Amino acid sequence: MAALTVALPLQAGEIADYAPITAERLEAPEDGNWLLTRRTYDGHGHSPLTEISTDNVSGLKVAWSLPTGPYAELSDFAALPARPAHQSPALVNDGVMFVTTPDQQIIAVDAATGEEHWRFRHELPSDIIPVHPTNRGVALWEDKLFMATLDAKLIAVSAATGEKLWEATMEEWQNGYYSTLAPLVVDGIVMAGVSGGEFGIRGFVQGFDANSGESLWKTYTIPAPGEPGSETWPGDTWKTGGGPIWITGNYDVKNGLAMWGVGNAAPWIGDMRPGDNLYTTSTIGVDPKTGEIKTHFQYHWNDSWDWDEVVPPTLMTLDGQDLAVRFARNGWIYKMDRAGGELKFIEGKPYVYQNVFTGLDENGRPSYDPERVAGTGKRADFCPSAWGGRDWPADAYNPNTGMLYISVNENHCGSAEGAPVEYEPGVLFLGSGLEMAPTEAAADHIGALQAWDIRTLEKKWQVNFKMPNWGPVLSTEGGLVFVGGTGDAMFRAFDAASGEVLWEHQMDGGIVAPPTSFEVDGKQYVAVTTGWGVDGDRFQGFIDAGMGTETKIPQGGTIWVFAL
Repeated sequence: MAALTVALPLQAGEIADYAPITAERLEAPEDGNWLLTRRTYDGHGHSPLTEISTDNVSGLKVAWSLPTGPYAELSDFAALPARPAHQSPALVNDGVMFVTTPDQQIIAVDAATGEEHWRFRHELPSDIIPVHPTNRGVALWEDKLFMATLDAKLIAVSAATGEKLWEATMEEWQNGYYSTLAPLVVDGIVMAGVSGGEFGIRGFVQGFDANSGESLWKTYTIPAPGEPGSETWPGDTWKTGGGPIWITGNYDVKNGLAMWGVGNAAPWIGDMRPGDNLYTTSTIGVDPKTGEIKTHFQYHWNDSWDWDEVVPPTLMTLDGQDLAVRFARNGWIYKMDRAGGELKFIEGKPYVYQNVFTGLDENGRPSYDPERVAGTGKRADFCPSAWGGRDWPADAYNPNTGMLYISVNENHCGSAEGAPVEYEPGVLFLGSGLEMAPTEAAADHIGALQAWDIRTLEKKWQVNFKMPNWGPVLSTEGGLVFVGGTGDAMFRAFDAASGEVLWEHQMDGGIVAPPTSFEVDGKQYVAVTTGWGVDGDRFQGFIDAGMGTETKIPQGGTIWVFAL
């Protein structure tokens, strides 16, 4: 394969009068800015702006667009295991937009005009072949930006110029470690985690000093012997137990805890590592100052379905109660109390069809139908498939109504059978193949957008799509829900109260990046980047194989900004 070490020099344009990012601004961002991946530490993905509303969204037009440009530069991307995907939200700080791309660029743009300020590109090693060629965005702090990379680096650059300030190595990429998430910054501590559960890594979250890049702590998601939870790992299985951190955590300001979702255990089949296998398929609450795990909740134990629970819970205070709510990949909703910094189960229910769990006990621990649990030499069928009821795309929550909106996929099931596997650093460590097939009901729909009342855990409406839905969700105070995610490459605005489609726009490619909304000089904008690939492509391939269809989804690769 050709080298992926394409150098891109900085382009013109130091940003004058860049507004520094403070702890106060991150905890209470201005209405017109989008400073974190989900705008606020609690993960709401909700804009308080109201200029664009249900009354006038039909008049939304393109304000500007900008091709991100990686595909012409990386001619050998066709040799990768999947097409690269744009999964970065557009962050906006006082009129300056930052977007990352699959080939590890950071692009700084005038948010109102689309005029570029500068570009930075991190050069990858010439012999790396990324399994998930993507990047999910930057973190902002003071006058710096931070990006995690596919070769497991954490990089700081100047927000004003794009000049690299420091670089830290989290782990050796040759051993299967890489990073796709946007870092999370709390009080000058930059946190990032690593992917690579399919390679038998030992996952971790690591904290760095924002100014120097010095490592402050490193917290493993798989405990070593003698550490809390180590009794859930027999023998030496902890050394290669997986537990990746795929997605940016949310931060519980009241309790001082960063909530991180932890992915699958390795190998995939549970009888190869008997036990609950903490802290895989869990949420962990980490103290940003020390890295100590203060609380955790495991959604299912001894995972054998590759239901990696990497999305952090959405944090909220509703009717005076501090909650953490999570729509798990395993197909169940979990409503938890987070008062005092401890995650305690309140209630749960399925939001898509799932046939593995026979129920949850009073602590939220599931019991299983043994016929749905694959083993070594034992085949099992289960629903949903490994892609789950939802994958990594973020939900959105309106704190003023108590409504949560989420993209889901249903009517697909999987199968697995374990086979012995030996660990080798940097080589897939699965213990099973991956099978998925659509059900008969998939002829009606696979993807959907759901709206849930969190007070009652009642589903208020659902809009179905024949195609899968891989769209992160944006909610706005104008009564709207924006989402892409379908293979027809449409970007849509829905009425948040009813689910009615109020506006749609044909894009140049599918959307798997989170939409955001911001304001410049009193004018509201909505931004999203096209760039279909990675899991959306893989999932569609299984659907086509099962249904005898051939779906061609345009890739795109453009930042789009809309306004009235």
